[in-house]
Amino acid sequence: MKKITLLLILITATALTKISAQEATSTTEKHGNTLNAGIGIGYYGYIHNNVPVFHANFEFDVVKNLTLAPFITYYSYQNNYYWGNKNYPYRNYYHRTTVMPIGVKATYYFDEILKANSKWDFYLAGSIGFAIRKTTWENGYYGETTVSHGTSGLYLDGHIGAEYHFNNKLGMFLDLSSGFSTLGLAVHL
Repeated sequence: MKKITLLLILITATALTKISAQEATSTTEKHGNTLNAGIGIGYYGYIHNNVPVFHANFEFDVVKNLTLAPFITYYSYQNNYYWGNKNYPYRNYYHRTTVMPIGVKATYYFDEILKANSKWDFYLAGSIGFAIRKTTWENGYYGETTVSHGTSGLYLDGHIGAEYHFNNKLGMFLDLSSGFSTLGLAVHL
């Protein structure tokens, strides 16, 4: 379902861009030197519900239409685990996990290919890094404390997104990814 939604968004964005495009983006357009900060919703499969996500990155130009952006993300969630033994009654115990992915995001902008209006940026990106995790268990729980789902330290994410520029300094972006979707502000320095 997620793939179908992303495909529909891409097709709609492409169609709207071609309809509203009045001039091609300048070949000297720079996407870097931009602070992106946003909030979103995480929908990781092992969490079993949506969680709020906070994300920030700073883009800098590498080559034409390609940026790199060091990033930091934060989310926290609570899950229940049914446990018990002869000394402790069976019941649901909860644990809270806090995750901070840190890494770099590589972004390629398709503005020229799509002949996008200068108010719009469209991109595909990939993130790589590591995730710092901390899990705390409810008092009274004495079972296994290793949370096995999603505990790999490696962090990988794919993105598709768009930014609308209000002016030269400020824009709003929507970033859809394989782990969370973010809506936020882009400040061009």
